[in-house]
Amino acid sequence: MESFDLKAYMLEKCQAVDEALERFFPASSGLEKTVVEAARYSLFAGGKRIRPILCLAAAEVVEGSANAVMPAACALEMVHTYSLIHDDLPVMDNDDFRRGRPTNHRVYGEAVAILAGDLLLTEAFGLLAAPSAFEAVPVPAERRLQAVAILARAAGVQGMIAGQIIDLESETREVDLTTVEYMHIRKTGALISASLEIGAVLSGASAEALEALSRYGRHVGLAFQITDDLLDVEGDPKVMGKSAGSDAAKNKKTYPALVGVALTKEIAQNHVERAIKALDGFGHQADPLRALARHLLVRKA
Repeated sequence: MESFDLKAYMLEKCQAVDEALERFFPASSGLEKTVVEAARYSLFAGGKRIRPILCLAAAEVVEGSANAVMPAACALEMVHTYSLIHDDLPVMDNDDFRRGRPTNHRVYGEAVAILAGDLLLTEAFGLLAAPSAFEAVPVPAERRLQAVAILARAAGVQGMIAGQIIDLESETREVDLTTVEYMHIRKTGALISASLEIGAVLSGASAEALEALSRYGRHVGLAFQITDDLLDVEGDPKVMGKSAGSDAAKNKKTYPALVGVALTKEIAQNHVERAIKALDGFGHQADPLRALARHLLVRKA
């Protein structure tokens, strides 16, 4: 387990996801090519593909086919990319760089950036619902419908939208740690947890396996955002591809801001341990998920 090569695993899966995204996402052609180019600018900006990889890994844990869930994995990355484009807008976080490149609105303008995000979100649901996307390895319609519902919940008012509005409103008022956790669970954790749930559901996982993977996802999602908070304090902008210190400058409510760096690291460690514990019922097939959880505590970007 300790010898698992996470870097090689992530590279292999990332390349597979990138190839699939090229197949599934529209090409830049026709009179609408500007908005497609803008969407592709962010979609292929070199992301780590964490969410689609979690989806693929969850499928493998329950002895499903990574190829069968690849369309869903790509849909998850589209939703994630849409959220980044909109988060970076001047009316939201007003960021200038993302993944080491100028943010979408800095290149294409705010109006096109908004439309590019809308395009990614819409294409994601279209892909997940399209029977033709699953022709290589057919997936029953009821499973795909359940996956659509999971993704809608994670992207909507029970998930990312809730997290974003709490984040915005918290900039101008004091909040407690419970509120910050609630925000993190929805803004970041919801889509991460949904990635695992969708991979499991499309693979026909048992109720017990689905619950265990969901529990893993909840703790990993929190650990991911908490360590992201830490990187904004301690990270190297050159490695991260974006500015550090922006949370404090914008009065963002984060774990380090509320409880300090030392306790924040303890909380992150606790969530990683609980995530790994959730996988106790699985064998070596869950090693990628275990390794990924541990990596959160040492990641630099």
